[in-house]
Amino acid sequence: MSRNKFDVDEDLNVEFNLDQVKRLLGYVKPYKRQIIFTVLVMLICSVTSFAGPYLIKIALDTAIPNGQIPQLILLTLVYIATLLISAYCLKLRIRNTAVMGQSIIQNLRRDLFTHLQLLPFDYYDSRPHGKILVRVVNYINTLSDLLSNGIINLITDLFTLFVIIFFMFALDYRLTLVSLTGLPLLAVALLLLKNLQRKLWQRVSRKQSNMNAYIHESICGIKVTQSFARERVNLGIFQELNDQYRTAWLKAIKIIILVNPLVENVSTLVLAAVYLAGVLWLVRGTTVGVLIAFISYINSFWFPIFNLANFYNSLLNAAAYIERIFETMDEKPSVTDNPGARLMPPITGLVEFVNVSFAYEEGEEILHEVSFTVQPGETIALVGPTGAGKTTIVNLISRFYDVTAGRVLIDGIDLREVTLKSLRSQMGVMLQDTFIFSGTIMDNIRYSRLDATDEQVIAAAKAVKAHDFIEKMEEGYYTQVNERGARLSVGERQLISFTRALLADPRILILDEATSSIDTETELLVQQGLERLLANRTSFIIAHRLSTIKNADRIMYIDQGGIVEAGTHEELMKKRGVYYRLYLSQYQFLEVI
Repeated sequence: MSRNKFDVDEDLNVEFNLDQVKRLLGYVKPYKRQIIFTVLVMLICSVTSFAGPYLIKIALDTAIPNGQIPQLILLTLVYIATLLISAYCLKLRIRNTAVMGQSIIQNLRRDLFTHLQLLPFDYYDSRPHGKILVRVVNYINTLSDLLSNGIINLITDLFTLFVIIFFMFALDYRLTLVSLTGLPLLAVALLLLKNLQRKLWQRVSRKQSNMNAYIHESICGIKVTQSFARERVNLGIFQELNDQYRTAWLKAIKIIILVNPLVENVSTLVLAAVYLAGVLWLVRGTTVGVLIAFISYINSFWFPIFNLANFYNSLLNAAAYIERIFETMDEKPSVTDNPGARLMPPITGLVEFVNVSFAYEEGEEILHEVSFTVQPGETIALVGPTGAGKTTIVNLISRFYDVTAGRVLIDGIDLREVTLKSLRSQMGVMLQDTFIFSGTIMDNIRYSRLDATDEQVIAAAKAVKAHDFIEKMEEGYYTQVNERGARLSVGERQLISFTRALLADPRILILDEATSSIDTETELLVQQGLERLLANRTSFIIAHRLSTIKNADRIMYIDQGGIVEAGTHEELMKKRGVYYRLYLSQYQFLEVI
């Protein structure tokens, strides 16, 4: 798929439409009261601020010519009061919009992150993680101003525009009509720029996504980069992606900067027309006070229009990001709770595959009509060549994927009949690439069971032989470790993972190459811990190191879409089949070493 690479643009599957705007406004709806209050505040601000020119007109045409000092003083005091009220209202508006805007963004980001938790493995396998991350952080941040100030400004600027037009008509309807002649011209120009602007900002979002994907990949692989002295090569790749983003942004910004001079030029032409008409009409009933007040209003008249044009710009720019955000939120999980799914009862551990077939992609079947039964408490080892389907089998048991055909049963219940949470909460999965989260060792172990006490954590660590190395660290169980456990050795990370699994006390345990990176000395300790970990629970072990599975109750050799051989270690060795040859080749290899 093209989305797999950081240097390939993502295809947009969902085009921007008004339904997406309505959906976005759904996040604004819970703050309706705050919006109404803020709008009312801004309306008061608009009325008080635009009363100023009218007060000046009265002073010039009435109070000063007639020498009415008390009236002039009163007008001055009222004018000062309007300024103070306007300033206070502006303060309230800034505070309310900031709080409301961040709350809306918080809710949108929460919903997107929540949805990402539900998406299956194949979603994350099909695209760079950096392209997912950019949607949760950068794209949503871009909407912050639009969802807070933008909506409030839209309402208040529209009202302000009507207030100004009202005052303008009250002063002189002829000059008002002259002032409105520029609006049709401006509207046509903005509509002509709309499609080009939207396409350019879509390109910006794609290039930003590519660059973010490569940054994420580079950070995750920094040890490999430095080990092979790839810094200069990587810098060249990044510079190319950075240049592509810069070029795309500059092309898009050229369209944006056309809007401001467009508004300014139209406003200048209209202002010139008003001056000309005003001078011509001075002898036809228009007073100097009216003309000065009108000029003040005409200058203010274009300010909300300028803001509305900017909002229009922001909406078009944000459209490119809204599309990506909702495209992700509309991604359908391939594995979900079926309608009417019930809670999984406490598992005893009987696992059955009934004619199970599975394909990751249509036409490329990994498993074909596989059937077997595992009794509660049995330990099953899965061996075979890479890509034979071993991991697929355990993924189907955890229902990370749904079968293409057939059924997977636990205690006689089809996994599709129960909720995912009730199923997976009774299972433990340990992978070869053990993930350690940033925090303390205690937090990492307790990740599988948040209500566990310190004593229970320590007891689990002792059982799998992790306690000794943890105690030797500077702060023991409360030693801080970095993301992915950079401070720990591979063996130490896997021992912590063992402890985490034991603490959860799963009824079904899956170990996918969980001991492959443990050194021989550590393996001796882990083997003792494994006996405790595997006791009284159904377990599936995938291992290339055959010495770790000799004591399994049954070994299944997986290849060619099915089970080629099955039996205990001794039984398979007597058969002298594929398992025997695999074991013998590994043993001879170790002898040579």
